[in-house]
Amino acid sequence: MRVLITSSIYPTPGAPMVVGGAEIFVRRLAESLRDAGDEVEVVRAASSAHQPMEPCNGINVYSAPVQNIYPPFTEHRNPAMRGIWHMIEDWQSTASLVSERIRAFRPDVLHSNNLSGLTTSIWRSSSAQRVPVIHTLHDYYLTCPRCSRFSQGHACDTTCMSCEVFSINRRRATRWLDAVVGVSNRVLDIHTRLGLFAQTRLRTVIPNASTASFAPQTRVCGPQEVAFGFIGRLTVEKGIDNLVEAMATVPPDRARLVVAGRVSDQDKMRLKAKAPQARIEFLGFVQPDEFYRQVDVVVAPSIWEDPGPLVVADAAAAGRPVLGTHFGGMPEAIEPGVNGWLTEPDPASLSRSMLSIATEPARVTEMIRALTARQSPWRFADVVSEYRKLYATLSGQNGKLQ
Repeated sequence: MRVLITSSIYPTPGAPMVVGGAEIFVRRLAESLRDAGDEVEVVRAASSAHQPMEPCNGINVYSAPVQNIYPPFTEHRNPAMRGIWHMIEDWQSTASLVSERIRAFRPDVLHSNNLSGLTTSIWRSSSAQRVPVIHTLHDYYLTCPRCSRFSQGHACDTTCMSCEVFSINRRRATRWLDAVVGVSNRVLDIHTRLGLFAQTRLRTVIPNASTASFAPQTRVCGPQEVAFGFIGRLTVEKGIDNLVEAMATVPPDRARLVVAGRVSDQDKMRLKAKAPQARIEFLGFVQPDEFYRQVDVVVAPSIWEDPGPLVVADAAAAGRPVLGTHFGGMPEAIEPGVNGWLTEPDPASLSRSMLSIATEPARVTEMIRALTARQSPWRFADVVSEYRKLYATLSGQNGKLQ
């Protein structure tokens, strides 16, 4: 099987940027397909001018020039500039490098992931050359220029006028798709309820699985306290503010909080001011296994429709239960009492849930031991297998998988 994968970001030694879990997933998928005997090429959005092709672990990674006023994932606060960027992004109609690679590589399928900087024009180019197109929904790019459906501190129940305007051609472009995959039922349902993918012949869900390579480690909670942990981007939609406010009302002798993720000194001071008496430790950016060794329970207090939070899968792989919210794909990944708990995201509810957990440290230790001992029922190898089956279906090669 020959697979051309596209992704806004694809971390390599020459361009190591990582913003979220999607690009980690894409690289792991690409390398797993290569290990399975498939031929794989990757096209990403260029992060600098004249970025050359970069071989990485046996995969050629090409960087497509971004046809816009600045590269994606660049901090621009001027609303007018952002509006122009999104308008150009939505109306982009050329994908010259992708077209070139399709002609040269002759893939059986094109598998697109995050689209910022590459745009939906890659679908048109692939369809024009009779190459089936599959797209994985890692975010809300097709309905929201911010990709999050989150505004003014709240998840969006409806699509606002500006999002309608700036995504009109993205929504229309879905007619070029042969298959769409949601990383959760929730993210696929949100899109289909908005009328997308009515012409897409295959719609399915392939849940995320952990991409981590660390081994789970047992841990015994202290007799009087539980170590809660947060890992990821310290942004409003991830719920870090609510979590810190919740810690302000949890007795410091019963719980402490370990936070892993890049944070400025200013934001660190701002967050600490919300809970001055709480025991909060900021680790900064660390390797996941270093974080999981120090915590008993991972808290994922998202207040946006997080499509398929990898933190739940990674925590399970590390042998740690998760306290999550009812947003996005979280309820699909958390089985209360087995691998975690669900709560409302407001500080009061978080505080009550954390205190309830902290009063039973022996129960937490029991869950950690059970998670550490069991083999995950859904592994990344299963994810790869499902994608390979989908590729074979789209390319008419069902009987040719190795």
